[in-house]
Amino acid sequence: MKHTAPVGDEEALRAIRSPEGEMPIVLVLGASGYLGGRLVPRLLTGGYRVRTLSRSRGRIEALPWADEVETRTGDASDPDAMRDAVRGADIVYYLLHSMSSGSRFAQLDREIACNVAARAAEEGVKRIVYLGGLHPEGVDLSPHLASRKEVGEVLLASGVPTAVLQAGVVIGSGSASFEMVRHLTDVLPYMPAPKWVRNFIQPIAVRDVLYYLLAAARVPADLNRTIDIGGPDVLRYGQMMNGYAVEAGLRQRAIASLPVFTPKLASHWVGLVTPVPRQIAKPLVESLQHDCVMRDRTVDEIIPPPSEGLTGYREAVRLALGRIEIDAVETSWVDSSVDRAPSEPMPSDPDWAGRTVFTDTRTRRTSADADAVWSVITQIGGANGWYSASVLWMLRGWYDRITGGVGLQRGRRSGSRLIVGDAVDVWRVERADPRELLRLRAEMRVPGSAWLELGIDETDEGTVYRQRAVFFPRGLMGRLYWLSMLPFHGLIFSGMVNRIIRLAEEKRVDGEAYRQRGE
Repeated sequence: MKHTAPVGDEEALRAIRSPEGEMPIVLVLGASGYLGGRLVPRLLTGGYRVRTLSRSRGRIEALPWADEVETRTGDASDPDAMRDAVRGADIVYYLLHSMSSGSRFAQLDREIACNVAARAAEEGVKRIVYLGGLHPEGVDLSPHLASRKEVGEVLLASGVPTAVLQAGVVIGSGSASFEMVRHLTDVLPYMPAPKWVRNFIQPIAVRDVLYYLLAAARVPADLNRTIDIGGPDVLRYGQMMNGYAVEAGLRQRAIASLPVFTPKLASHWVGLVTPVPRQIAKPLVESLQHDCVMRDRTVDEIIPPPSEGLTGYREAVRLALGRIEIDAVETSWVDSSVDRAPSEPMPSDPDWAGRTVFTDTRTRRTSADADAVWSVITQIGGANGWYSASVLWMLRGWYDRITGGVGLQRGRRSGSRLIVGDAVDVWRVERADPRELLRLRAEMRVPGSAWLELGIDETDEGTVYRQRAVFFPRGLMGRLYWLSMLPFHGLIFSGMVNRIIRLAEEKRVDGEAYRQRGE
């Protein structure tokens, strides 16, 4: 039977009007994340009135459904911001996890959970829905699993009826778990692996997670409990990798379980072999230290499964690969923020007065039109690379990964489109004004803050391409870093200008030839 993804307007999922005839107001925390970015449009389709809270208003405004939601700017740990966000809301979706927030992630998770719980109770919220993780009882959990369990307990004790959905490994295009399986299997024909590859886990397709999230808004009003959710298959992690291999047309991999792989060592290994950086790989690896399967199927009594049944693991892999092949990944783990990366936008030029700032500025006039230049600019990074000095970029990316950064392997969610908040290798899109400016903020490990601007000016004399690298150094090390990079800038930045202009002008020539053939 073919499984279909929930749209949101299914009879069992759509919003129910209040006795006064009003549609429920839903606050989604984590709306720009992997699951939140998929949940919001389905809530809208189901008739809910959706509100979001985000530290980056620009990130929300860049999303395709931005005009249909009410956006509040603020931090979930701020009592005033949270009070304002939950006021008048009927349901709160809590989809926040501090997987990449450094050593204090547990404290941050606790603070946010307590704040949300208190403000939701004060403002009379009717329902909280939280997505946690499957975990065994009676064992010492990894720090991240323990933190997620603690968040659920805080919300359950809030006085607001709470549904804590506990899910296993989520499989879907763009999910960190899927990308980890995918790249481990693609890269390594023989896999020396940690002993956890023999543990049992219960993966669940992202479409089924979305189904349960939507349905949780309609559970009985007084329900306040944890609910295990999982797919129909219980597998060892090694079986998951070989199941992926079959669907990807690869031969099955020989896997050897080696006890010498500690979680810390394994996370370093995963961080080097896959695009998933160490700070995200570590909690994923730690969550695999025990069997994580559903303890019961009580969920079937509370939320009946989809009419066509739950999606099996191999079908979930097949669907994910199909989305990747047609460049239609809806959301991705790369959308998540990076610990210790600069988050503030680049100051405007007048604000630079009195500050130390280094720049590398280059311009070039071109016969190509603005559309052709913009097309080349927006395809930068990922599989297309950086248009110059590939070896230098590769070395910089590897150095970043070795030192705990994201590196070039992170790639990009879409090969053809860029919006504010998208990740592009070691950069994050800060501005994307079509035919005008693409500004990228560095998330690599550097002693300071760095940006790269690729812009277009349309003049009476034609199109001008402009490129500027901006670096605000931090202390002496920042200044020495910039000086040490100067010999390479001529190769990297001049090469980028030359290659971008050449590709844009080739597009112009190809376009003219096409039009002439049409005539």
